[in-house]
Amino acid sequence: MLPVRFFSTITLHANAHPQSLNDAPLGLLFAILAGLILLSGFFSSSETGMMALNRYRLKHLQQQGHKGALRAGKLLARPDRLIGLILIGNNLVNILASAIATVVAIRLYGDAGIAIATITLTIVILIFAEITPKTIAALHPEKVAFPASVILLPLMKLIMPLVWAINAITNSLLSLFGFKADASSEDALTQEELRTIVNESSGLIPRRHRNMLVNILDLEQVTVNDIMVPRSEIYGIDLEDDDETILSRLTGSTHTLVPVFTGDINKIEGILHLRHIGRCLSEGKLDRAALLRELQEPYFTPENTALHIQLRHFQQRKLRLGMIVDEYGDILGLVALEDILEEIVGNFTSNLVEDQEEIATTADGGASCTGSIPIRDINRQFDWELPTDGPKTISGLALEALEAFPMGPASVRIGSYQLDIESIEGNAITQVKVTPLSFMTADDD
Repeated sequence: MLPVRFFSTITLHANAHPQSLNDAPLGLLFAILAGLILLSGFFSSSETGMMALNRYRLKHLQQQGHKGALRAGKLLARPDRLIGLILIGNNLVNILASAIATVVAIRLYGDAGIAIATITLTIVILIFAEITPKTIAALHPEKVAFPASVILLPLMKLIMPLVWAINAITNSLLSLFGFKADASSEDALTQEELRTIVNESSGLIPRRHRNMLVNILDLEQVTVNDIMVPRSEIYGIDLEDDDETILSRLTGSTHTLVPVFTGDINKIEGILHLRHIGRCLSEGKLDRAALLRELQEPYFTPENTALHIQLRHFQQRKLRLGMIVDEYGDILGLVALEDILEEIVGNFTSNLVEDQEEIATTADGGASCTGSIPIRDINRQFDWELPTDGPKTISGLALEALEAFPMGPASVRIGSYQLDIESIEGNAITQVKVTPLSFMTADDD
């Protein structure tokens, strides 16, 4: 049986702290309480600020050697330990603040002080130690997290044994539910997520640059068939023509690279670079043998090749022009490096061949365009949504909808657009008017 003196000693020590708190001046207790609430606000804002940091901007700042970003990065390398540290500190100061607030309230109000302290401290902590600091940290995470890391990083090293012990228990519980606290978080972005980030950065990136970035992402969705010059419109040199005709086409060409063929484009001989045209002349006349010697071997690319792949092929082979062929080896058209670049940066060259615009805006809000104009060009210019998963030109779209070749002017509706065939030459639709139905309805009203 333990001596009575032992129990007396325990009782004395147990009453030592409450007695010292009871004897402390109220001003000192209020000051300690205010300091604890500030500490609680610090831990609360640190938690929100750290977790609200943009991970990609943080990596960028780390690469730039930003000291605050480097410290925050070390803490966020193990978020379970960071959260454990913050919660340990936050709970310690909140519990201590609750004890002091209770002593103060009892001294002021007696037994009723317990209820008063509970209600008052709850409101004070919510306003000054939770909602306000966390809102500020959520709005300005870098301004809160980077300075807080100056304190949190050494504090982490100081109480690491306690943090480690608590995390060992919590991580064991997490593992029961299939979570791994030390697993690296996946920061990779999908194409659609990256597109959203680019579009949402309106205040940081100029609109033209945003459009270029989005166009680069779209290269995987576009094929060479979407931007090719169809075989019927290929500007080339037919070796079956007489010398005068060939010279006229060579000197009148607005293209730097010109296909040379015999009779039919499928019998292509090669590609002539017009900077070598002087070597093909002898005393002002065409030297066919010299012309054939200057031809470059044609490069063929399969139809439906994605633009990002075709761009890589052009880069690897140091080429600027490719002939698009189908599964039977027949040439469907050609694609140039400039065409792919224009898909990224927009039109930057002028077509010197055409004397009139291929697309003209009409008074009723529609557009009158040549039948061979690509649907993508119309959609891009007017921000329309004509279907592009089928035919690539506006005449092809009209023919697909009509299901027969028209004998004269005809109209057809495709989705929310009306196509009016205005002119036909031979077996080709040469002029089509496109009008959104919304404009037509407004005119009727």
